[in-house]
Amino acid sequence: MAAAQLAVERADIAVACHQLATSGLVIGSAGNISVRAGDRVAITASGARLADITVEQVIVVDLDGSVVDGELVPTSELQLHLDIYRHHPQTGAVVHTHAPKSTAVACVLDELPVLHYQQLLLGGATKVAPFHPFGSRELADAVSTALAGRNAALMANHGAVTHGPTLTQAVEHTLLLEWACAVYLDARALGTPRILSADQQSAVIDSAIRLHYGRPRSLSEEP
Repeated sequence: MAAAQLAVERADIAVACHQLATSGLVIGSAGNISVRAGDRVAITASGARLADITVEQVIVVDLDGSVVDGELVPTSELQLHLDIYRHHPQTGAVVHTHAPKSTAVACVLDELPVLHYQQLLLGGATKVAPFHPFGSRELADAVSTALAGRNAALMANHGAVTHGPTLTQAVEHTLLLEWACAVYLDARALGTPRILSADQQSAVIDSAIRLHYGRPRSLSEEP
């Protein structure tokens, strides 16, 4: 893997960390981000403050977790990130945060139901992985299981994990999950939320396909 490419990925991670901190989704060193580039993974270092993380605080490991570039120890959640890449081969980036709304929901529910069709971009209902100490083999296994067929998972009494083919998409999934958790909490404060049925979700998917939802298109593409 060319050093120049890894340099770009490391810089992108630093920018994403700053974005999430500005959005209030990470505080201090609570959270971590990684990007896979071939057989290398750029990942935030343990103890790095994400609001002002530097490129030097993003290190590079191989798929076995051995540091191949950088002077710092990788995040304690390294195993979690590597497991996601192993079990989800199309994944290009992983984001873990202690975002407040997501964490609040993860302290109460076993699953975040689908209240709004935008949650379908996350794969539907979001599973909550059982609690295990951070950095543990058990937590990595539980999160990988909760992510099956999904782009997001919650971690009981801990936080959230999202992934995607690119870092931009993984970050967007984190923002969307936090929004969905906020909607759920607001709706629950008003009463019992209405949950979209499987048929309603399928109807939304059909409409999205028919209308090319989420993609700018020219007037010439209209039938």
